[in-house]
Amino acid sequence: MSKKIVNLLIYIISYPILIGISILPHFILYRISDFLYLILYKTFGYRTKVVRKNLKLSFPEKSEVELKKIEKAFYKHLCDIFVEMLKALTVSKKQVLKRFKFKNIDLVNKHLDNNVSVVLMCGHYSSWEGMLTIGYHINKIGYAVYTPLSNKYFERMIVKSRVKHKAYLGSRYHVLNDIYKHQKNKEAWIYGLAADQSPSPKPKSYWRTFMGNEVPVFTGGERIAKQYNLPVVFASINRVKRGYYEIDINTLTDNPKETEENEITDIFTNTLEAQILKDPSQYLWTHNRFKHMDKNPKLTA
Repeated sequence: MSKKIVNLLIYIISYPILIGISILPHFILYRISDFLYLILYKTFGYRTKVVRKNLKLSFPEKSEVELKKIEKAFYKHLCDIFVEMLKALTVSKKQVLKRFKFKNIDLVNKHLDNNVSVVLMCGHYSSWEGMLTIGYHINKIGYAVYTPLSNKYFERMIVKSRVKHKAYLGSRYHVLNDIYKHQKNKEAWIYGLAADQSPSPKPKSYWRTFMGNEVPVFTGGERIAKQYNLPVVFASINRVKRGYYEIDINTLTDNPKETEENEITDIFTNTLEAQILKDPSQYLWTHNRFKHMDKNPKLTA
């Protein structure tokens, strides 16, 4: 049986279940989240080794009791994010506007209204997918960079559900070509990048500390901004209460070509670190952020 047929069968079986869960009201979804917490964390210990390693590396000064408190709060948050992603398949515009509030959006619109594109950077913090609702608050198109799914049927489902909220999902494999075309045609877009990935080390990789550990860091946002001299903003996403979020927009630079090499990346990383320190439970600790920390050629040479 071909992979395409297997993917189709998985989609056909899963689709009604996912939609059935998605249409449930939020208060029921959060009961499901509570149950998932018991299953994923308490029963199976989903990626607890990675989470504990990341937390110990990031907060060496904290006691085991303090780290455990952050860990538990993180898993509760992670399960909420999971059910909220499912809800995004069918959530209404009314609910989106009620649950995601944007502050200082004028910092973005002042550029877009002058037909100048904007690079928006954020981390995998709080409800980072909530950034996709920015389309309701701007006069141009939001372009969110993402990694395509291997199952193309689910891929189309996800893209369609996001597009209805005025968010265009652009493959990370095509983003540079897309931006080139937009700028050549003098089109103003806002390019959203979750810029705290852990890139594989290369000879020209930029290494710096992140949460106290030397790692290679992603510089794509800075390089795009400098190439086209696009202003850069940071989206600080925070959970106000369960299911409700506030996104505060702040300027990192309006003149990227006037900045030093890696300066924008440093400002972004420092800003994200400060956000994480305020409430570590909202950061995505299940990703192995420090997997390359011992591979800096300058330190191993």
